[in-house]
Amino acid sequence: MSSAADIPEGFQLDPRLQPHTFSGLVGPFYSRREGNELSLGLRIEARHCNSRGTCHGGMLATIADMALGYACAIAAEADAGKRNFVTVDLSLQYLASTHPGEWVHSEVRVLSAGSSTAAAAGHLLANGKPVVRISANFRLARPRSAEAGTCAVK
Repeated sequence: MSSAADIPEGFQLDPRLQPHTFSGLVGPFYSRREGNELSLGLRIEARHCNSRGTCHGGMLATIADMALGYACAIAAEADAGKRNFVTVDLSLQYLASTHPGEWVHSEVRVLSAGSSTAAAAGHLLANGKPVVRISANFRLARPRSAEAGTCAVK
């Protein structure tokens, strides 16, 4: 588990994540927000790795999906109030591997954040170097019903 000393300045434990959710289980994720821009980061741990000892591509895809979606939600929020988006498609091009101990964070540019759709693109960087090129399209999520707030675990 990452300690506060391992986290770059300006990043804080992301307040949106709940421990009982998927992102809460695979994190911890940290975010840095500057105005309407958001960067999501994670210190790669051994548990995030595949059998070859490098960060699993699915873990990087998780970071990408969250970072792109959060950035779109923030951009849409600035224009029209709180909105949540769901992923329509996610594209990744893996450029380099990442290893335990490396800090991975996103640099995202929102391309559009309209009333019903959004799109964003950018990179995941490990220790400042691009490791994954990322992009996604999203659509506005339907409002949650009161009983649909959590997944039931049996």
